[in-house]
Amino acid sequence: MQPSSFRGAVAPLSRLVAVVVLALAAALVGPAPTARAAVGLTKVTDFGANPGQLNMYVYRPASLPAEPAVVFALHGCSQNAQTYADNSGLPELADRHGFLVVFAETTFSNHMNKCFNWYQSTDIRRGQGEAASIRQMAAHAVSAYGADAGRTYVTGLSAGGAMTSVMLAMYPDVFQAGAVVAGLPYGCAGDVMAALKCMDPGVDLTPDQWAKRVRDAHPSWSGPWPRVAVWHGDDDPTVVPLNADELRDQWTALHGLSQKPTRTSVIGPNSTRHEEYAAADGSVAVEVNRVPKIGHATPVDPGSGPQQCGSTGTVNFRASICSSHWIAQFFGLTKPFEDDRLPAPAGLAATDATDTTIRLSWNAVDGADDYVVYRDGDPDPLATADATSYTDTGLTAGSSHTYAVAARDADGRTGRFSGAVTARTTGATAVCWTATNYAHVQAGRATTSGGHTYAKGSGQNMGLYNTFVTRTLRESPVGHFTVADGTCG
Repeated sequence: MQPSSFRGAVAPLSRLVAVVVLALAAALVGPAPTARAAVGLTKVTDFGANPGQLNMYVYRPASLPAEPAVVFALHGCSQNAQTYADNSGLPELADRHGFLVVFAETTFSNHMNKCFNWYQSTDIRRGQGEAASIRQMAAHAVSAYGADAGRTYVTGLSAGGAMTSVMLAMYPDVFQAGAVVAGLPYGCAGDVMAALKCMDPGVDLTPDQWAKRVRDAHPSWSGPWPRVAVWHGDDDPTVVPLNADELRDQWTALHGLSQKPTRTSVIGPNSTRHEEYAAADGSVAVEVNRVPKIGHATPVDPGSGPQQCGSTGTVNFRASICSSHWIAQFFGLTKPFEDDRLPAPAGLAATDATDTTIRLSWNAVDGADDYVVYRDGDPDPLATADATSYTDTGLTAGSSHTYAVAARDADGRTGRFSGAVTARTTGATAVCWTATNYAHVQAGRATTSGGHTYAKGSGQNMGLYNTFVTRTLRESPVGHFTVADGTCG
C-alpha cells in the first residue's frame, strides 16, 4: 500500500515517499511471476454514475444459480483487476460454489501507484468518488446479472482492504459482510502523512473512538452493521499488525461486543490463529485471523483440495492458507446449492480452426431441446445450436477465444454450463513494439508488479517499471507478447 496524492499535481513529499517505496519494492522483488492462463473477465463499460472513475470487471462462473450472491474484490496498490482475479482464488471459489465476482479497478489517473484512495475525503464518503462508483457497480450487478441484493459482500487487499472498510462503513445498507486483508480501520487518515502513520507504526484508539469515526461519517445509520472478517500477516512490514487489533476494536464496538474473543482456534495448514466475536444469537459478527510467518500479502494455498485456492504468481500472494476459502465460508457462500437443471454437456472441444473460424463440438445431453453457446465470458449467448456442434465465424486471425456451452430443455430453461475451452484462430502476423516499460504497461502490452514490468502472455521480466528502460516486444498471436530486443524486424 503506497499512499501518494491523486488526480492532478502530486505534492513533492508524497511523490518522494511513493518513489522510495517503489524503489524498495523493486529491490526486494523475487523471481518473475510464472506465466499462467488468465481468468476470463468481462469489462462493463456502462454501469451508471462513476464519479470515482473506476473500471468494473465481472467474473461469471459457467454454472450460476438464479439470484446469485455477489462478492466485490478490491485489488492492492500496483495491481489491477486481472492480477487479483488470477491469483486471489476468488474465481475458483465462485466456480466451486456458484456466486458472482465483481472486480473494481482503479487506474494511474486516480493514483500514481494504482491504489484506491482510502484516505481521501472526496473518495470515502457516502455518495462521493470511488466509494460511490463501487456502490453503483453493486446496483448494476443486481439489475444486469440478477444478483441477490441481500447477499452482497466485499473484500480487498492492502489499499483495497482499507477501501473495504470504507464500503462497509459508508454502505452498511448494501454490503452484508466484508473481509479486510492487510488493511486498516475506517477513518484512520485524512491525508498522505496521516496514512503513512496509520500504516506504520499504526494508530491506537479506543474501541469507542474508532466506532465514533464511522458513526460520525454516517450519522443517519443506526444499524445493523455488516459482519467483518480481518486477515493480517504477523510479519507485515507495510501495514503493521496493530491494524488488525484496531479493526477488531472498531467493528466489535459498532456491534456492541467485547474485545475479548468468544472462541479461539487454529485453522488451515499453517495454524492461523482464528478469533471469533459472537453476537447474542450466536452468529459470528467479527472474526480476526492472524497468519503466522507472512508479510504484506493475500494468503493463498495453491492446489485442488477443498480448502485450497489461489496462486503465488506475484509477490503479493504468499503460500500459507487459502484465505479466500475461509472468507467465502464467513460470507456463507460455501454451502452447496440445489440445482435440478439439465447436466453440463461433456466433451466440449475446439477443432479445425482457420484464420477466421473455430469449430466446436460436444456430447449430447439427454432431454436437451437445443444448446446455447457462450464466448469470452459474455453473459449473453453467442448462438443457439440444434445439433452438438457449432462453427464460430468472422473472427480475427491469431485471436484467442474461450467458449462454454449449455443444454436447454423444452421449456427454454438453460442447464448447467460445460467446462470452458480456449482456442486460437490461425494466421496471425507478428507485430513488433518498441517503447519504454511505462509505455508498454499503459498500452496494455505488459503488467507491473513489485516495481518490475512483465510481458503479457509470456510473463517475461522486462526490468524496472519506469520511463528509462526501453524494450522491444513481439506480439504473436494477438495479445501474447515476448521480449525481442534486437531480433524483431
